[in-house]
Amino acid sequence: MSDASVDLIQLPIFPLENVVLFPRVQVPLHIFEPRYRQMTREALEGGRRIGMVVVRPANTDDMQHDPPVFEIGCAGDIERADELPGGRFNVVLSGTARFAIEREDPTSDARPYRWAHVRMLEDVYAEEDRRPVLALRSEIHDLMRKLLLIIAPSRVEMFEQQPIFKVGDETFVNAMAQSIDFGPAEKQALIESDSVRERYERLADFMRFRLAEVSSGGSSGPGLVQ
Repeated sequence: MSDASVDLIQLPIFPLENVVLFPRVQVPLHIFEPRYRQMTREALEGGRRIGMVVVRPANTDDMQHDPPVFEIGCAGDIERADELPGGRFNVVLSGTARFAIEREDPTSDARPYRWAHVRMLEDVYAEEDRRPVLALRSEIHDLMRKLLLIIAPSRVEMFEQQPIFKVGDETFVNAMAQSIDFGPAEKQALIESDSVRERYERLADFMRFRLAEVSSGGSSGPGLVQ
């Protein structure tokens, strides 16, 4: 817990097993559970913001209730929402900033979805980190290319043409972390990184390990979703 004097923001939170939202990145969501359909409607009527969190792996069999979640998540603004027959929604959520859950309010009949008081977190990018980040960014590009050459050679040219290579350092690492088919634990470690440099270092570590796995025939490798 942080100092009680720190201002907290109230957010509806949307827990999932395997989706981690990152700042500056968009993710599509299909909202079908009744309580989260209500959450979406009420968010659209209000600030259009919800918080994405990941359920702890040991509790994913209990998604119908309120399983424990990781404390660090990411807030997102609803950029687009299409209501479907039966009240379901297709939503595009745009990540804005990471947060740490300080406490949750109990659910009720009037508000059956989860609601948390959160402390917003800053992604630190110090001036002295820019040179090592540039080197890591180049390495991550090379690692992704090597992975694709092994598992999907036909996709290398498409990968090289993606607009991700023209974005800033923070957006680049977050978009790569979002796009690569890592497991929830790996993605959670990335979202918990407090600095841009740390996120680059962890992403490079995960990709080196994945390349070693793929090269030895031990994994099918990552998949780009964008």
